[in-house]
Amino acid sequence: MSATLRLTRDGLGIELRRGTFDVCVDGTSVGQIKWQEPLEVPVQPGRHTLQIKAGRYSSRVLSLDVRDGDTLTFRCHGAMVWPRFVASIVKPDLAVALRRE
Repeated sequence: MSATLRLTRDGLGIELRRGTFDVCVDGTSVGQIKWQEPLEVPVQPGRHTLQIKAGRYSSRVLSLDVRDGDTLTFRCHGAMVWPRFVASIVKPDLAVALRRE
């Protein structure tokens, strides 16, 4: 049996970092997510990493333990405030936010 990672992409206000985001599990792209279009990714039980990327910009890497039959839900969005957007020029992992719901 497998588990599911469910991702949604939305937020309040205007997303400054737009376009399609790559969803990476264990460093490998497993799909793309667009604004307000959810994505479900099947994964095998075990320890995994999850990261969202947009060109050279990315979220921080999240480590997760997945059990058989689990559905883990995450929300992501691009930078939505100017200070974070500007800071992402020198620290690209601030450009995209990813959090577990």
